Amino acid sequence: MSETFPAPRYLTLDALRGIAVMGILLMNIIAFSMPSIAYVNPTTWGGMSFADQALWVGNFILVDAKFRSLFSIMFGASMLLFIEGAERKIVGSSKALHYRRMTWLLVFGLFHYGLIWFGDILFLYALIGMIVWRWREKDISALYTRAGIFITLGFIQWAAIMGSIYAMAWAATAQGADPQLAKDFAEVLQSIGAPGGSEVQEELKVYGGDYAGILAHRIGEDWSGPLILLFGYGLETMGLMALGMALYRSGFLTGALANAAYQKAAFVGYGIGLAGMVPLAIWCVMSGYDVLTNAGAVLAWSTPFRTPIAIAHAALAVLLIKSIPNSGLVNRLQATGQAAFTNYLGTSIIMTTIFYGYGFGLFGDVSRAVTYLFVLGAWALMLIWSPLWMKRYYHGPMEWVWRSLTQGRMTPFRR
Repeated sequence: MSETFPAPRYLTLDALRGIAVMGILLMNIIAFSMPSIAYVNPTTWGGMSFADQALWVGNFILVDAKFRSLFSIMFGASMLLFIEGAERKIVGSSKALHYRRMTWLLVFGLFHYGLIWFGDILFLYALIGMIVWRWREKDISALYTRAGIFITLGFIQWAAIMGSIYAMAWAATAQGADPQLAKDFAEVLQSIGAPGGSEVQEELKVYGGDYAGILAHRIGEDWSGPLILLFGYGLETMGLMALGMALYRSGFLTGALANAAYQKAAFVGYGIGLAGMVPLAIWCVMSGYDVLTNAGAVLAWSTPFRTPIAIAHAALAVLLIKSIPNSGLVNRLQATGQAAFTNYLGTSIIMTTIFYGYGFGLFGDVSRAVTYLFVLGAWALMLIWSPLWMKRYYHGPMEWVWRSLTQGRMTPFRR
C-alpha cells in the first residue's frame, strides 16, 4: 500500500458534520436518561408539565429522526469523499480500503453496542456502507433516484408494520376475541409506548443497576439489537446515504451552490416537512397521546416528512456557515465535525456514566425538560475541546485509530 492520502477539507462539510453529531445527541438524550419508549410517547416517562410536553412536540417536529437523517446523509457524503480521495491518489485499492474501513467501523459498532450503549448506529452504517459502495460511480440523477426508492421502501415497510398492529388491535378488541390474542396485543402496546408496561420497569431496573448487570442484559437478552435496527431502518438509511452522495457530488454540501439554491431548499424543505409534521403533532396531542396514534405518527407516518426537514436544516446551516465563515462559532463547529466519531462515542460514555447505575445513577430520575440541560453541557464540551485538539492534531483520537487501522499502519497524527 502506498503512502496515505490527504483528504480534501471542506468547511461546510465539516461544520455540517459537527451540527449533525450535536443534533444526534439532542435526539438520543431521552434514551440515555429514561426508558427509551418515552421517546415515542411522553406519557410513558419524563413528566407531563407544559415544558415537558412542549419539548416532546418540538422534538417530534424538528429533531425526531431528522438529525439521524442528516447524520446518515453526512455519512454518505463523507464515504464518497473518502473513496474519491483514495481513487484520486491511487492508494492501493479503493475497494479494499473502503471495505476494510467499514469492517473496522462494524467492529467499533459492536463494541459500542455491547460495552457502552444500546443505541449504536455504527453497525448499521458499516453494513449499509458496504452495500452502497457499488453506487460510487453513479451520476447525481441515479443517486437521487436510488435515494427516493429506498426512502419510500422504508416508509412502506413501517406503514405495513403499523397496518398489522392496527389489524391486531381490531381483532383483539372485537367481541369474542381470543384471550391469548388480547394478551399478545397488550404486550405489543407495551412495546410501542403504553405507560406502566413491564418493559419500562425492566429498563429502570437494568440501567439503574451496576455495569455487570447491564453487560449481562445486553449480551444475554438484547444481543439482537443491532439486527433489529438494521431491519427497521436499513432501507431508509440506504436511501439517505445515496442522498448524501448525491448532495456531495452536486456541491450542495460543500457550499458550492449559490445562496439562492440554499434558500429555495430551506423554503421547500420546511414547507413540505412542516405541512406534514405539524398536523401529526396536533393529532398526537389532541388524542391525549393515545398509544397507537403516537406510535403510528413517530414510527411510520412522519417518515415522508423527515428528509425534507433534514435537507432544510442542512440548507439553513450552509447559509449560516457561508455568511460567517471565519467566525469562532463556525470554526468550533468545523472542529467538532472533524472529530465527529470521537464526539459520538464520547457522548455515549459521558451520558451513560451520568445516568446509569454504575455512574451517577440518574436514570429515570430527571424530567424531560431537565435532560436538555445535559445536552447543553455536552455541546459546550464538544465546542471547547474539539478546536483545542484539532489545533495540535490532524485527526480526532478515534478518527486517527480508525484511519490507522484502515491504512494498516500508523498514520500522521501530530501537526
